[in-house]
Amino acid sequence: MAVLEWLWSDWRVGLVLAVLLAAGFGLVSAWVTPRGPITTTEALTAMAVALVVGIGAGLVMGNRWSMLTAPVVFAVVFELARIGTVGPTVDAINLGSFYGIVALVLGRGVHGLLVLAPMVLGGVYGIRLAGRLGNETATTMGRFGWATTGLATLVFVALALFIARPASTAPIVGGDGEPLAGSLAELVTVPIGGHDQVMMIRGRNVGNPVLLYLTGGPGGTDMGAIRRDVGLEQDFVVVTWDQRGAGKSYAALDPTDTFTSDQLVADTIEVTNYLRDRFDENKIYLVGQSWGSTLGVLAARQRPDLYHAFVGVGQMVSQRETDILFWEDTIAWAEETGNTGLAESLRSNGPPPYEDLNQYAGVISHEHDWNAYPELDLGNEMPAILFVPEYTFMDRINAFKGFLDTNGTLYPQLQSIDFRQDVPALGVPFYMVLGEHEARGRAVLADEWFALVDAPAKQRFVFEGSGHRAHFDQPGRFAELMANVLETTMGGGRS
Repeated sequence: MAVLEWLWSDWRVGLVLAVLLAAGFGLVSAWVTPRGPITTTEALTAMAVALVVGIGAGLVMGNRWSMLTAPVVFAVVFELARIGTVGPTVDAINLGSFYGIVALVLGRGVHGLLVLAPMVLGGVYGIRLAGRLGNETATTMGRFGWATTGLATLVFVALALFIARPASTAPIVGGDGEPLAGSLAELVTVPIGGHDQVMMIRGRNVGNPVLLYLTGGPGGTDMGAIRRDVGLEQDFVVVTWDQRGAGKSYAALDPTDTFTSDQLVADTIEVTNYLRDRFDENKIYLVGQSWGSTLGVLAARQRPDLYHAFVGVGQMVSQRETDILFWEDTIAWAEETGNTGLAESLRSNGPPPYEDLNQYAGVISHEHDWNAYPELDLGNEMPAILFVPEYTFMDRINAFKGFLDTNGTLYPQLQSIDFRQDVPALGVPFYMVLGEHEARGRAVLADEWFALVDAPAKQRFVFEGSGHRAHFDQPGRFAELMANVLETTMGGGRS
């Protein structure tokens, strides 16, 4: 009590202690979690520590200024200490673009919810504690103030419980509703390329051939959506991998100086070898969608001996040329619909590529406006596909952060890739799946490359009523196609 009375006798002493407490928390947070809390454990720990820091600041200061001082000091110190971490969600705030606003909400906004809000709440309890311990100058609150505090506390507890819900993937069950003997359904973390990365592995029979699915993006995640929508588990052990920096593997993004397209190809081959060893397979099947089709081609070109076949859905060929065609089509749509502001902005920026990722927002984000079709189902895209048990609360946040931050580093590296020049041949059977309503910027290039590429066997399929994610738009037909691929490639026996 004597120490507390000494602290309260001079407001400056309490202020210094509160500043030191918040600054220390800011420094440690920037060192341990420079992108803010990523995992469930980090989020819950940050909330708990922030609450304690707030209580401490309120106790030593004994007034409402502690509710402002501690959060502000934490925020300033944290931002300064994490300088050097790169990506749209941690870079300077940019409110001039859609991507910039999303990055602000997901990066600093969510961090504020998890840390700054509990710190303010803790300050309220700290001030109340100071009053109970004898600080006669401590700020007091009326009934309304305590009612508000009580409500905030309930929200805090509810948020913590919501965040704490673990991820899971449902077992594969038989006709009796019990887990099917010999089946496999798991979420597994595996060290790949020196970083822990997450896969979902599901199949009705662990003895079936293995299929590795490469999600689009870069930075996209289809984990759970594959299980919910596509239905390949009857014939394959289906492995959906969240690539480094994406979704459940977002924590693996740093250090970004090793986050390269070459490293992701090496990671793909390492994942392939992990699966070959685990399931005792000489070769596996490789399926890639959008950016995943780029990654799949590069991996299959480098190690054709590892794969029975490669299937490209929404096949990408040249990201640079696709973006230029998107730029042209968006301008045409904007002018036709009277959106002169967008047209002028795009013409002012000029055709891609751009150094600033935010400039791509106008080029990419209007695809469903100028390329709408009757069967378009946004339930097959983010954010709808994230609301499955395979994702925790933080995984859903990281799905969006991963898309932004991986593209911030990787997208410039993709500008030099053009399969029409770089990949004249693939050493594996190649199956290309396009949607009837695939955007011109992808379909034209895909058809050009398909006509050029030499492969042991190649087939082109167009799914009616489908777009860029044809395997989700027509899951039954895609499962049938893969069953046919399996029969064709395994006709001579399993290898």
